[in-house]
Amino acid sequence: MSAEAVAQFVSVTRTSEQVAEQPFYIPMTGPSARPRRSLKHDDTFIVLDSHGDIGASAGGPDGLFHYDTRYLARLELVLDDLQPLLLGSNLRDDNSSLTVDLTNPDIYRQGRLVFQKDLLHIVRTIFLWRGTAYQRIGVQNHGDGRASFELTLLFDNDFADLFEVRGERRPRRGTGTSKLLGPTDVLFEYRGLDDTERTTGLHFDPRPTRLSVNAATWQIELDPHESKSLFVAVSCNRPVAEKPARFFRGLLAHRREMRRSTMGAASIETSNNIFNEVLCQAMADLNMLMTETPQGRYPYAGIPWYSTTFGRDGLITALQMLWVDPRVAKGVLRRLAHFQAKATDPLADAAPGKILHEMRGGEMAALREVPFAQYYGSVDSTALFVLLAGSYFERTGDEKTLIELWPAIEAGLAWIDGPGDPDQDGFVEYQRATEKGLANQGWKDSYDAIFHADGQLAEGNIALAEVQGYVYAAKLLAARCALRLGKPDRARKLEAEARTLAERFEKAFWCEELGSYAPALDGKKRPCKVRTSNAGQVLFSGMIREDRARLVAADLMRPHFFSGWGIRTVAVGEVRYNPMSYHDGSIWPHDNALIALGLARYGLKHSVAHVFKGLFDAATYMDLRRLPELFCGFRREKRRGPTLYPVACAPQAWASATPFTLLEAALGIEFDVARSEIRLRNPHLPAFLNEVILRDLRLGESSVDLRVSRHGDDVALEVLRTRGQIQVSIVLAR
Repeated sequence: MSAEAVAQFVSVTRTSEQVAEQPFYIPMTGPSARPRRSLKHDDTFIVLDSHGDIGASAGGPDGLFHYDTRYLARLELVLDDLQPLLLGSNLRDDNSSLTVDLTNPDIYRQGRLVFQKDLLHIVRTIFLWRGTAYQRIGVQNHGDGRASFELTLLFDNDFADLFEVRGERRPRRGTGTSKLLGPTDVLFEYRGLDDTERTTGLHFDPRPTRLSVNAATWQIELDPHESKSLFVAVSCNRPVAEKPARFFRGLLAHRREMRRSTMGAASIETSNNIFNEVLCQAMADLNMLMTETPQGRYPYAGIPWYSTTFGRDGLITALQMLWVDPRVAKGVLRRLAHFQAKATDPLADAAPGKILHEMRGGEMAALREVPFAQYYGSVDSTALFVLLAGSYFERTGDEKTLIELWPAIEAGLAWIDGPGDPDQDGFVEYQRATEKGLANQGWKDSYDAIFHADGQLAEGNIALAEVQGYVYAAKLLAARCALRLGKPDRARKLEAEARTLAERFEKAFWCEELGSYAPALDGKKRPCKVRTSNAGQVLFSGMIREDRARLVAADLMRPHFFSGWGIRTVAVGEVRYNPMSYHDGSIWPHDNALIALGLARYGLKHSVAHVFKGLFDAATYMDLRRLPELFCGFRREKRRGPTLYPVACAPQAWASATPFTLLEAALGIEFDVARSEIRLRNPHLPAFLNEVILRDLRLGESSVDLRVSRHGDDVALEVLRTRGQIQVSIVLAR
């Protein structure tokens, strides 16, 4: 048995009672019979199967969701009480709509074949806009005789809280009713225990032949080649007297909005058509996940489980996309500053200055059955907030926004040096304030993600390696911001604190026997002597010594870490390694992306290319060329794709941003606002990319189009067009 197989066996044979120790565990009780497709618009999303149905097959979080509540649990199309046959199912390239092509099965009546298969073409077109799911069902008869049949939509709802859908059990629920509002409308009503009324309105056009509170049936007669359209609109909390928009008018308006929202970002084209598809899908997914909020556009974390404001996810996604579109960072920073904690609240894990982890709008959050209405149980969001604020200013020179954010930056720094360091040893630490909170509060937040070499879970106030790196980078960037705001004393103090942190970190976290850094210190200051990807994210911060950075990087490229598809979260051979786990041996694209930025920071561009190619190759096997939240960490084998993780979110914001981050790391893109200069530091393209063209890459009021071409290990730069005063240069040094 190989070391990998032994480790896998040990992991799988651990007692299943451990699952009960993990709050808010997302269960997977069986396979989904049909692939899922997702659409989202602002705070509404829908999960359907490949037939365009909701709830027609077992498994999967099907439904129409609005503010963390399911507003439709079933919407199934049947033809003469039979399920249509699938021809194909496709999302539009910009994710604005889903189109499903179906046909009829053989239809028997009284034992006799009366309607042969493949005579009817049924097209379902579905989109979301402003809290309403719109659907057109087009039917055309391709037979040479008259077709007579019934089309029925079966529908139902439960108004389940998203956490119920995820598996939480509730002893009590509110009360619901359903009623007909006339020949074309049905209303589901639910009054929750939070005393909030939620309604789902279904509107059918034309008038169904028969309508009940759970089914709409049309008797259809079609001559040869004749076609007919049926329209359904399912609205969340729409006033009864207000009718939804007409289907085509709403669809055009929705697509216009999507086009407007993407204007202003840099565009990318490469010599590799498949990578172009990866980039296009990633940008479409990011645009779909963007949500208009009162503070600006915000990338919601992922569908289905995390379609809401997450601090860490939004901050990292904005960092990843900063070079392409800094407006994302501005929206994230303003929203998180608005919700920055002002008081201490143990249930919410809140303390003054702390940045939000997660917010929820469902009934269970409102009742505090789960602590996530506004939850602050994240040890890294506050440092990432300061880091992003400083990075945004360096990228844009936007002093007005910096002045607006400075009080929130100072409050965040006060939390880092105060409540964030409860024993005042110089390291930011976490321990959940109540048993209802998350046990682990870094990005690896599974209950078993932080452990010692013998498998014992870390306990007490835990200091994560990558969080100290975030703090280091945040303080250096904040120092530069303070200088710009005329605060030299504050800048010197922050720089000194960053240097002191780096020295303490080297002494406390370096493990000579590992040749790497411990992922964490437990409450007794004992290092967790385990090889994990956390050390790779410390590279991203630039905090560690050059010689040790190269040791860490070399270890991450070895087979116990690098699977061929990417870097595992935990190395093969560690006691809790499990390639099928959430955080203990799986591969997370965003984790690899931040590690790639760290490798680039230390000039290790060949290693960047290695990671880049692995993830690109993985994406070529993925549905829609879409990198998911994570996938399994099994070793790459010839002529086989990567193994998927069953409940991974797709799309997921920071996974979607990963291709852009990998390109940034490869090209070494830097921005110097004061000099109006864009620099490519040690650019190195992977072998699958011969050329990259960037258009409308902006710096202040100016922009540039440029081409980077690969010639072996070297690159050539060509400026295609400039607008305004801007320079582009290559720097061949660290």
